[in-house]
Amino acid sequence: MEITRTLGRSGIEVSAVGFGCWAIGGEWQDTGGQPLGWGKVDDEESARAVRRALDLGVTFFDTADVYGAGHSETVLGRALGRRRGEVVVATKWGNLFDPDTRTLTGSDDSPEHLRRALTASLRRLGTDYIDLYQLHLADAGPERAARLRDACEELVADGLIRSYAWSTDDPARAAVFAEGPHCAAVQHALNVLTDAPEMLRLCEEAGLASVNRSPLAMGLLTGKHGGRPQEGDIRSRPPAWLQGFGAGTGADPEWLARVDALRDVLTSDGRTLAQGALAWLWARSPRTVPIPGFRSVAQAEENAGALEKGALSAARMTEAERILGR
Repeated sequence: MEITRTLGRSGIEVSAVGFGCWAIGGEWQDTGGQPLGWGKVDDEESARAVRRALDLGVTFFDTADVYGAGHSETVLGRALGRRRGEVVVATKWGNLFDPDTRTLTGSDDSPEHLRRALTASLRRLGTDYIDLYQLHLADAGPERAARLRDACEELVADGLIRSYAWSTDDPARAAVFAEGPHCAAVQHALNVLTDAPEMLRLCEEAGLASVNRSPLAMGLLTGKHGGRPQEGDIRSRPPAWLQGFGAGTGADPEWLARVDALRDVLTSDGRTLAQGALAWLWARSPRTVPIPGFRSVAQAEENAGALEKGALSAARMTEAERILGR
């Protein structure tokens, strides 16, 4: 049974599954009209889902200032309310946005913006500290990032953040942040369909937590993704980095075939497909903390329910690797 894990060398304990708050930010876009959210949301349902997750033992919530152009942080902060002290909150900085039009307008990797962004996130979240503060610019230059790492150390000393991380899929970049004493993690893509052995190796060597975004492959591993995504959903017009979806066509049949091949393994021992995908991540490394997204109480209950089932067995993991030909 998986209940808790530790965020790297920080000593901060979190539930073994965290909840990603990208989707509850609602609709937002870039200046070209590209959808960057997951479609329309009901803020009251989002708040109920956060509170239900808390009741079921989920203590880790990951958001970003840019999700919904600030809206995700606001919804999360209101939902947590007086229970803020019960949870570990992670958010991100680096992007610029217009909250009135909910539009991504650019980026800023300066230490000055870091301070401004943190102040704004604290206000929206209704808190006076962030547990895990993450750089949200995946391809920022390593030299500039080193300055931001040092600035994060100052924020730790000031009591404004407890630890920090970089959200990037590049192990070399993650290693730059890992040199900081209070770097606790790296957030990166990882799921049963897309492994990341080099990043997991870095996490082991540097003593970092592996916070896993896209643990359910943007919905492909839920078994509930059929047809074309709604307008306003990033999957309806997938950018180049979003694998598994075609523009205007929905899920890629080849990816769905891989999911079907894994179904019996992942749904073993009474798990749902999504719970099996989370169980694979826990078995993949003792450092992983998957952060599946959610928009409803039902999704919150399903994802939190994976905690009772625990990690896949070694035999199931071997079978999954055989099916995937790895």
